[in-house]
Amino acid sequence: MMALFNDDIILRVKKMKKIDVKKYLKKQWKEWRLFIFLVIFVVIPFKSSLADWNWVPTGSMNPTILEGDLIFVNKIAYDLRVPLTLHRIAKWSDPQRGDIVVCFSPDDGVRLVKRVVALPGDTISMIDNTLFINGKQLDYKPIDEKYKHYLSDRIIKNSKMAMEDLDGHFHAVMSFPAFDAARSFHQRKVPEGHYFVMGDNRDNSRDSRIFGYVERKSIIGKAKGIITSFNITDKYQPRLGRFFDSLE
Repeated sequence: MMALFNDDIILRVKKMKKIDVKKYLKKQWKEWRLFIFLVIFVVIPFKSSLADWNWVPTGSMNPTILEGDLIFVNKIAYDLRVPLTLHRIAKWSDPQRGDIVVCFSPDDGVRLVKRVVALPGDTISMIDNTLFINGKQLDYKPIDEKYKHYLSDRIIKNSKMAMEDLDGHFHAVMSFPAFDAARSFHQRKVPEGHYFVMGDNRDNSRDSRIFGYVERKSIIGKAKGIITSFNITDKYQPRLGRFFDSLE
């Protein structure tokens, strides 16, 4: 008799638990369903196809983009794609020399931020960190001092910086003479439908010199500006002067 009584109690407790769980889940669904729908049908498609933001963890684009910058990415700068895919619905332009783009690395699929240096059909070569596009040496001039403002004294002391001219678009580049880097390569021609991309930090960037050309479909947006910036190498101190700054 006692055993039957205990079994009955256990069954009732289990039934109550099931009811409680169902009530809890139903309550949570009512409270969160609007948020879930917004994420699935608004936020994810928006970030995937229209605009996005990316934290930059490395210094491969120094001194233009710094570690800890949160950059704004315009995903409809060149085309419109089906959310969460690389399938293009419409196209209105292509990346140009000097554009800072977000792309996928052709060797491992990692998402990268790099600068377009050479276009389909261009020839490109480099001699001691000096670029030649279609047989013409690019022009270089002294660095704009604003790019040094948030760099450490150690980096400024040990690096060389300049402004590089890509079709009249001057942008900052830097190198580290003490590094063993790929500063020279023979002339090569960029295939149709592909782009040659590089980091502005020429001696500390994994780019087309290593993984080759980037397909047009793998370029998913253009970096337009900096939303916020925190110095991840120094206790995450905010770089207030970089908030809402544009990128060149």
